[in-house]
Amino acid sequence: MRTIGIIMNGVTGRMGTNQHLVRSIVALRKQGGIQLPDGETLQIDPILVGRNAQKLCRLAEAHGIERWSTNLQECLANPSDEIYFDAQSTPLRSEGLQAAIHAGKHIYCEKPIASDLSTALELLRLARQAGIKHGVVQDKLFLPGLLKLKRVIDSGFLGKVLSVRGEFGYWIFEGDWQTAQRPSWNYLKEDGGGIIIDMFCHWRYVLDQIFGEVRAVSCLGTTHIPERVNEKGQRYTVTTDDAAYGTFELDGGIIAQINSSWSVRIYRDELLSLQVDGTLGSAVAGLHSCKVQSRVNTPRAIWNPDVPNTHDFRADWMEVPDNQTFENGFKAQWELFLRYVVCDEPFPWTLLEGAKGVQLAELGLKSWQERRWLDVPSLEQEVR
Repeated sequence: MRTIGIIMNGVTGRMGTNQHLVRSIVALRKQGGIQLPDGETLQIDPILVGRNAQKLCRLAEAHGIERWSTNLQECLANPSDEIYFDAQSTPLRSEGLQAAIHAGKHIYCEKPIASDLSTALELLRLARQAGIKHGVVQDKLFLPGLLKLKRVIDSGFLGKVLSVRGEFGYWIFEGDWQTAQRPSWNYLKEDGGGIIIDMFCHWRYVLDQIFGEVRAVSCLGTTHIPERVNEKGQRYTVTTDDAAYGTFELDGGIIAQINSSWSVRIYRDELLSLQVDGTLGSAVAGLHSCKVQSRVNTPRAIWNPDVPNTHDFRADWMEVPDNQTFENGFKAQWELFLRYVVCDEPFPWTLLEGAKGVQLAELGLKSWQERRWLDVPSLEQEVR
C-alpha cells in the first residue's frame, strides 16, 4: 500500500466541497483507494487548507478527514504532501500555485488558472523549470453526454462536421426574493467574476479536444441584470458580464456558436446543449444524453407558415446508448491525475491547456471591447 498526501486549498467553497472533496477525494477513499498496475493500492491522505478555521474543522469532521490547517506555508513544507490542489477564487489562485511550485509540489487546479494570460504562461514556465507534474480540471470532457458525442464523431457517423451550436446557462436568482445559486463574487470584476472568464475556459477545451483547435473568436458580452443582492442581503451593482454570445472559427472550417448566460430561462432538456451538424448526420448532446439523426432518416422540412406544424421532429432522433458506466467527471479526472503523478501514466490536460483557456477568455473580452474578430495564436512558442 502506498499513501499520497494532498494539500487541498479552497475546498470550503461550493465547487471545492461538492465536486472535488465529497464526490472525488472522499469517494475515492470510500472505494478503498486506487488500484495501481503493480498491484499496490494508492491511499489518499488529504489536508484541508483555508482561511476559516471553523469551516475547515466542520468540513473535516463531516467527512472523516483527520487533517486541516490555516497555514499554507507550513503545509507546503511537509514532504509527505506531494500534491497541491487549488480551488480558490481566481485572483488568489496564481499566488498559491507559485508557492506550491517553488516548494516542489505537483499541482492540480481549477480553472481559470490565472486572471490573465501573462500570469498563466508564467505559471507554466515555472512548472516546467521545476520539473513538477501539473494538471488542470477540464471536467466537461468527462460528461456522459459529451463522451457519447465524441464516440459519435470518432465513428464517422456525422461525416464532415460543419457547425456547432451551443446553449449554456440558467436563471440565477437576483438574491432578493430567492437566494442566488451562485456567490456574489461571480458578478464582481474586481473579485475575478464574469461569465466570459468563467465559461470561455471551458469552451476552449471542449472545442479544441472534441471538434478542432480554435483559430479565431468574435464575442459580445453584456450585463443583463445590473443590480443584485449579496449574501448579507445588501444590494450591489454588477460590475462584469453575466452573458456572452461567442462565435468561434475552428480547424477544418468548422463554425461554432455558443451562448452563455446566467440570465436565461430553460426550454431545453439540460443546462448545456450542443447541436453538431455534419454532412452525414447530426447530434444533440447535453450533460447526460446524446441523440443523433442520420442523413437518410432526415425528414423533408417544408416552410409553410399558413398551417400549424404537425410533424414531431424530436421523435425522429435516436438516443445514443450508454454502453459503459460513467463516473463523476471530477472524480474520473482526479484518478487520472493521481495515476499520472504516481505511475507516470498519460495526462494531456496540463497548465498549457489551462493557459489556452485564459487566452480565449482574454481574447473574448478584447473582441467585445473592440467589436471585431480576433485570431487565436498558438501558445507553444510563447513558453519555449
